Amino acid sequence: MVDALPWLILGHPDLDWNGLIQQVRLKSLQNRLGYVIHLARKVAESNPAFANVAAALAPQQRLVEQCRLQNEDTLCEDSMTAAERNWLRRFRPPEAAHWNLLTGLTPEHLRYAA
Repeated sequence: MVDALPWLILGHPDLDWNGLIQQVRLKSLQNRLGYVIHLARKVAESNPAFANVAAALAPQQRLVEQCRLQNEDTLCEDSMTAAERNWLRRFRPPEAAHWNLLTGLTPEHLRYAA
C-alpha cells in the first residue's frame, strides 16, 4: 500500500502542504514524507504528463528537508527483522539513506502506473 502514496501526491499536488507537514512533524514522520515526495518527483520527472507536478513538488521537498530527522526509521515495516534491517542498510537506495529510511522502494518500482 505504501507504493500508492507517491501516486496520491502526483494526483493531488495542491494538498494543504503546511497542514500536512505540521501533522507529520508532530508524529516525527517527516523523513517518510520526504522520501515519498522524492519518489513522486522522480516519477513525475520521467513522465511528460506530470512535468508541472515535478516543479510544484520541489519546494515542498525543500520544506520537509529543513526538518529532516537523524533517527533511522522504516518506510512502513516496523516489524522488520534485524537481518532485513542490516541488508537494507547495505543495499538501500542512496536517497533512502539520505532520509534515514530502511526501504528498497525506488521510483522504478512505481513505473507500472505511468
